[in-house]
Amino acid sequence: MRRTLFADEHEQFRAAVRSFLEKNAVPHTAEWEAAGQVDRGFWRAAAAQGLVGFAAPEEFGGAGLRDFRFNAVLNEEVVRTGTVGDGFSLTNDIVLPYYLDIASSEQQRRWLPGIVSGDTAIAIAMSEPGTGSDLRAIKTTAVRERDGWRLNGAKTFVTRGIQAELIIVAARTPEADGFGLFVVPSESAGFERGRKLEKIGRRAQDTAELFFRDVLVPEENVLGEPGNGLRLLMGNLAQERLSMAVVAVASAEHAVRTALDYARERTAFGQPIGSFQANRFRLADLSTRVGVARVFIDRCIEARNSGELTAAEAAGAKFWTTELEFEALDACLQLHGGYGYMEEYEVARRWRDARVQQIYGGTNEIMREIVGRSLGL
Repeated sequence: MRRTLFADEHEQFRAAVRSFLEKNAVPHTAEWEAAGQVDRGFWRAAAAQGLVGFAAPEEFGGAGLRDFRFNAVLNEEVVRTGTVGDGFSLTNDIVLPYYLDIASSEQQRRWLPGIVSGDTAIAIAMSEPGTGSDLRAIKTTAVRERDGWRLNGAKTFVTRGIQAELIIVAARTPEADGFGLFVVPSESAGFERGRKLEKIGRRAQDTAELFFRDVLVPEENVLGEPGNGLRLLMGNLAQERLSMAVVAVASAEHAVRTALDYARERTAFGQPIGSFQANRFRLADLSTRVGVARVFIDRCIEARNSGELTAAEAAGAKFWTTELEFEALDACLQLHGGYGYMEEYEVARRWRDARVQQIYGGTNEIMREIVGRSLGL
């Protein structure tokens, strides 16, 4: 079905993104997977091409593009080219909005130029050992002192935690009876990176444990009003989850295309495997459902741009598309037989990389809880 979401400028952006990724990212997939992180030189090159922080105002080096269709195009091309790492979606979709929507003018002048140039890697630290998706159970604390806030605690599963130079930390603020968001530069005294976590998939994306031991956060590094941190976090989660859904649908589409190509070419018992009814019906089902998901997510993107996308709608989009994504990739791997289980076949990497989509950003069980509560249940 023909898509009507994008205008000419979005398709021109798509062509530029695809060309850049094919030249600068695709050849380095194996290298970055082995290293456990994406080279920072690539990130600076991407920033020079306008692919990092393009939503930031022009005065800070951005393009002022607060149109989520550009984010969607970039995410789709990352999937289609097989580019590894979550740097683009993490920076542009998840963390950057905090600096655009919550940071003061002084904070923006201080931080945005480095973020947009690719010189400053950013991350957000929410999850903690033992808390998972339950943000209200956060134990990290920030206690007010004369010179600022004293931060103590530990975070885990922090995407880009090894490379990040600027980290937004969610912490409980007993004095303000709530939560706050505190920006911690990596050179801060008392800040320590733990081990780089070894994951099943997404091996090229560094993920870390972070520790904060009596870290002094000055008042000028506090985002928003202390005590309102949980509300500020919740306000950006809809876009974060939509970003994951965009990736999921693009990934599912790629899986179906790959499966169809293989089903036409691979023969068994003297005929293409796609001609067997079981496979033909399976692919017909997946193709139709992925098409439905595409229309749904395109409508969600429009709703995000108009400010109408609700938290429940984003949660529903996230759980439904990420489960469809893994189902499509699992079917694709199954069609490949033993070859699908070999690392030399790209489907194996895409299959293991996709599994976390049902976990991070809030588990799909939590997403169903959000949707269920929105129904008055």
